[in-house]
Amino acid sequence: MKSSTDPSMTIGTIAGRFGLAPHVLRHWESAGLLSPLRGAGGRRRYSSDDLYRIAVILRAKEAGFSLKDIQDMLNTRDPLERRDILERRRTGLIRRIAQARTSLDMIDHALDCDHEDFTACGHFQAMVAGRIGVGTRRPL
Repeated sequence: MKSSTDPSMTIGTIAGRFGLAPHVLRHWESAGLLSPLRGAGGRRRYSSDDLYRIAVILRAKEAGFSLKDIQDMLNTRDPLERRDILERRRTGLIRRIAQARTSLDMIDHALDCDHEDFTACGHFQAMVAGRIGVGTRRPL
C-alpha cells in the first residue's frame, strides 16, 4: 500500500480506484466522513486508512445506510449507539434481501415458463398477486 505522502494518492486517483467522481469524496469530506491529509498547496492526500474508510462507506451505502447513519456509526464512541444503528440497518437489509430473492424467483420463473406469454401463467400471476396482497389477477 502506498503511503499518505505518495503524490499519486490524489483525489483523482482515489476516486478512479473506487469508480467515484471526485466530487463524491469532497461531499463525504464536507459531511464529516473523510478527513484526508493536505499536502503542498492544500491538495488532498489519501492514506491507506482513508482507502479503508472509503471502502467501509461504500459497503455501508450498499447495505442501505444513509450518510448520516454512516457518520453516526463511524464517529460515535458509544458502542450501544453503534449497535443500535447496525441493528436498524440489518433489519432493513434482511427485508431488501427477501424482496430481491422474491424478484429473482419471479424472473427465473418467467425465463423458464412454458407459456408463450409468461404473464398469462397462473404461477407467475400468483407471484405478482402476492406482491399486492390479492389472489391471482384476471388475464389482460
